[in-house]
Amino acid sequence: MKLQVVSVGVDKAGLFEPAVDEYAKRIRRYAPFELIEVKSSRKGGMDPLRAREEEGSSLLARVDPRTFVVAMDERGELLDSTAFSRKILQDAMSRGRDLAFLIGGAEGHADVVRKRANAVVSLSPMTLAHRLARLVLVEQIYRAFTIARGEPYHK
Repeated sequence: MKLQVVSVGVDKAGLFEPAVDEYAKRIRRYAPFELIEVKSSRKGGMDPLRAREEEGSSLLARVDPRTFVVAMDERGELLDSTAFSRKILQDAMSRGRDLAFLIGGAEGHADVVRKRANAVVSLSPMTLAHRLARLVLVEQIYRAFTIARGEPYHK
């Protein structure tokens, strides 16, 4: 099983990148893992709907059609860490499918992404900065592996 986190935008300030890289390194002990960033389309006052559609197309272009897709969205299903591990990670692993987590841009996910997603999950009902959401997500993916393997990280 291969894992991907595909997100819109780049961490220009570099605030979260060291922590994201650390969790990515830890995840790679369990499975092949790739972080992919696609460009934000909200440049030069572009129409928000058009920007969302372009970003959605860019996200989906990076995902194999057979991959189990989880759209990360504040309006998605709220799961605690154990349920996230069981429902998302372990379910995909048991089916032998690759797994991709998609984080949209400032305008959220396009309808085409929501329709393609096998699950829509929320990290929090609060709105998170996209770079912060990516950090929280990779930490939770790492935690999910430790839960699945009964390792002591999760308390």
